[in-house]
Amino acid sequence: MHIMEGYLPASQSLAWYAASAPFVVAGAVRIRKIVRERPEARMTLAASGAFAFVLSALKIPSVTGSCSHPTGTGLGAVIFGPSVMAVLGLIVLLFQALLLAHGGLTTLGANTFSMAIVGPWVAWGIWRLGRGAGLSMALTVFLAAALGDLATYLFTSFQLALAYPDPVSGVAGAMIKFGGI
Repeated sequence: MHIMEGYLPASQSLAWYAASAPFVVAGAVRIRKIVRERPEARMTLAASGAFAFVLSALKIPSVTGSCSHPTGTGLGAVIFGPSVMAVLGLIVLLFQALLLAHGGLTTLGANTFSMAIVGPWVAWGIWRLGRGAGLSMALTVFLAAALGDLATYLFTSFQLALAYPDPVSGVAGAMIKFGGI
């Protein structure tokens, strides 16, 4: 799911940074509130970030310019809500870009939007729906994590399709091609 360094046009890189910024700010405000109200949650916050770091470091080569991996952001979204994962995901992606050469700084906004915003919001929505429907906690957590990851992959396919539309079928055709890999 990481889009590699320099793969997106500069205009799209900047747009994804701008789109991600309000979510990251909201997440920072939420984390501050959680830590103030429940200082004991610090360790669980750290563990959620570490879990996302470890899972998303399991890089599986995919289409040129990207890679696939589980994200680990769904679990943090279930525990703390999706806004927190915008910050934790950004930190994870920054560390991976600098330490592991996964993703990059120019694509950090795009990667943050797909892995740390779209995926956690979908996971959280699935969690809320599943628990509201009376599904077991284990099944609901599994569905939230799996479908949150799937949403991340599909959104990354959309981002790549915007950058590199198919000459014949356009963005939709390119998204199907990127998503099929």
